[in-house]
Amino acid sequence: MTPEISGSTRLAGVIGWPLEHTLSPAMHNAAYRTLGLDWVYVPMPVKHEGDLASVLGAVRVLPFVGLNVTMPYKRAVTQLCDEVDELAHVAQAVNTVVCSSGRLLGFNTDGPGLIEALSSDLGFDPSGRNVVLLGAGGAASGALVALAHAGADVVTVINRDVARAQALVARVSARFPEARLSASPYGEDAQPLVEGAHLVVNATSVGMRETDPSPIPGSWLRSGQVVADMVYRAQPTAFVMAAREAGATACDGLGMLVSQGAIAADLWRGSGKEPTPRDVMCAAAETELGRHGRG
Repeated sequence: MTPEISGSTRLAGVIGWPLEHTLSPAMHNAAYRTLGLDWVYVPMPVKHEGDLASVLGAVRVLPFVGLNVTMPYKRAVTQLCDEVDELAHVAQAVNTVVCSSGRLLGFNTDGPGLIEALSSDLGFDPSGRNVVLLGAGGAASGALVALAHAGADVVTVINRDVARAQALVARVSARFPEARLSASPYGEDAQPLVEGAHLVVNATSVGMRETDPSPIPGSWLRSGQVVADMVYRAQPTAFVMAAREAGATACDGLGMLVSQGAIAADLWRGSGKEPTPRDVMCAAAETELGRHGRG
């Protein structure tokens, strides 16, 4: 259903490249209709990073309530906001911008979205737990900050480029010295780390294509574990299928996508409001995903 637009309609949207298969407009506009908001959410593809400053300059003077930011601009937008939330600063990644009287305030709702989805989809609380995080890019950065903030006891970042993982761990450890964070290269030595974890999170892009294998061998996973894939597709990823075959409890990244989007909308709407309806957003995202494949 196309949103109705009036002279008082407020704007929200997502910037990134490419955006052909984004689910965000469908799930946000469904939520706005349910809440009776005169808002509309639009995709805004930005091909060149050099154009970001101009785009955000226009956002300052147009009737935007906020923006989402997706690949590959989460780090670049961090430098273009007037103010950045502490956790987004530590993650060095902004995926949500709040527009307030011409000022741009940056947040990272990816990490909180992961924690919310772990609770709602899997009934899992990372506090005091042993976690393995696969990957050391922007998605992993937000996840590591959120896991440390949520009280995870041990988090091991496994990445092929171990120097990148070490740099991420050093940055986050400076803010969360009580968490036992470490980095490990991908290889046979990583197997016992994965096997010993309560939670294994895939924060790499492996799985976005139908032909992608699992980022780790399924034999490393075991019964009783919780496994979360940040990737979402219409069909389960190889990682999710391997986890379920091993007897683990697993989910893909659709719940996280919904939660991070709902948390962003909560920020745009301000405190004291009823929560943005996650169930409405999830139903719209699932419908759109079924229409277009991976999303």
